[in-house]
Amino acid sequence: MSDFKTSDDGLLQVSALDAGYGDLQILTDVDMNVDDGEYVTIVGPNGAGKSTVMKSVFGLTTYMDGEIEFRGDEIQGSNPEDIIHLGLSYVPQNGNIFESLTVRENLEMGAYILDSVPEDQIQAVYDRFPILEERSEQEAGTMSGGQRQMLAMGRALMLDPDLLMLDEPSAGLAPDLVEEMFDRIDRINEAGTSVLMVEQNAKEALRRCDRGYVLVNGENRYMDSGEALLGDEQVRQDFLGG
Repeated sequence: MSDFKTSDDGLLQVSALDAGYGDLQILTDVDMNVDDGEYVTIVGPNGAGKSTVMKSVFGLTTYMDGEIEFRGDEIQGSNPEDIIHLGLSYVPQNGNIFESLTVRENLEMGAYILDSVPEDQIQAVYDRFPILEERSEQEAGTMSGGQRQMLAMGRALMLDPDLLMLDEPSAGLAPDLVEEMFDRIDRINEAGTSVLMVEQNAKEALRRCDRGYVLVNGENRYMDSGEALLGDEQVRQDFLGG
């Protein structure tokens, strides 16, 4: 496997990060980076700290030590309200839509930091997810799991972020919708948005991403291209089910 390294062109740079919740430390000395335009996936066993990395970047955990830089600015310990202004958007696994609001109202909430709702950005989201335009006046809580996930991603894209962070985007989806969801994420990345994703469907995620990280017990275990991780016998046996 490749040595852990930093990039001079890194969009996001996580270095020697220790973080957790209150007094409980989950992450120990974690290194990770995402370059402009990259698609990076974090995989590993349950309880490895995958989601905690993403939450730490977005200011939702207890910062303990290390550095998190976004475009060269240190953001560790910052509030999500400040971080979102920098060009990061985060889609949590659960509770990622406002169920009592309509689809359009959810999208408008995604632009809440702006003085006015950009109609061109709403249309861009509709162009990317046509079902959302069809259901624009539908109450979000009545939508299917796949439609909810598209809405959550659409809302996160309302600010046209440099980095889109997705926590388990395929969780709870019917098997026939998982590939479609991955295809949509591919297209978001191909359009120029960097992606950092935590994903339970590790094999499929690694097939599609540029690079992957394997976390175990809150620590880096492997980092390499998705293809190299899929081809590594030890990684396959220990973390990918053979």
